[in-house]
Amino acid sequence: MKHGKKYVEAAKLYDKLAQYDKEEAIGLVKKLAVAKFDETIEAHIRTGCDGRHADQQIRGAVVLPHGTGKTARVLVFAKNAKADEAQAAGADFVGAEELVPKIQNEGWLDFDVVVATPDMMGVVGRLGRVLGPKGLMPNPKAGTVTMDVTKAIQDIKAGKIEYRLDKTNIIHVPIGKASFTEEQLADNFQTLIDAINKARPSAVKGQFLKSVTLSPTMGPGVKLNPAKLV
Repeated sequence: MKHGKKYVEAAKLYDKLAQYDKEEAIGLVKKLAVAKFDETIEAHIRTGCDGRHADQQIRGAVVLPHGTGKTARVLVFAKNAKADEAQAAGADFVGAEELVPKIQNEGWLDFDVVVATPDMMGVVGRLGRVLGPKGLMPNPKAGTVTMDVTKAIQDIKAGKIEYRLDKTNIIHVPIGKASFTEEQLADNFQTLIDAINKARPSAVKGQFLKSVTLSPTMGPGVKLNPAKLV
């Protein structure tokens, strides 16, 4: 893969093979974000889990203390009083069955997070093929299937992110923007790592955090020393 001039120049700032401490890595990643827009800083965490086993799955959510730098658009599936509550709490879109054809047939996906009350999961289930692959299906573990729609919306708007293993047992999540201070990024990153360490499945033996990398949207990644993050 051929990289652009800025990427190549940025990559000269550090040792690709070295493992850095958290503070040093965050400082480097900010310097590596050289695109013309405010790049997202992402964490890529490879775990010792084998996601093929149900008892080694990791899925959850955590509210980052300084948010993600992006305001999430929230769609809520709810009816009657719960629909009114969702509107009042600041949901961007609220609806029920009438949204199914809009999403299924018209390909409407102008939202980042889907919340549903438990009684609406039968309706939302019909959208599994569309929402599932995009990681948008509501899930009780992530706090997105709930009767407390107000709290769910407030948490998401405050910077709640969902983490889960992908097919290669890696967790990919944003921890903020390049414009954040080093302290803000460090707080967000530590909050995420604490949540993932806490979510460690008891069935996982040996080293849990195999590798941890931070990278800006368009730039190279910086490796951290995983032994210091447990």
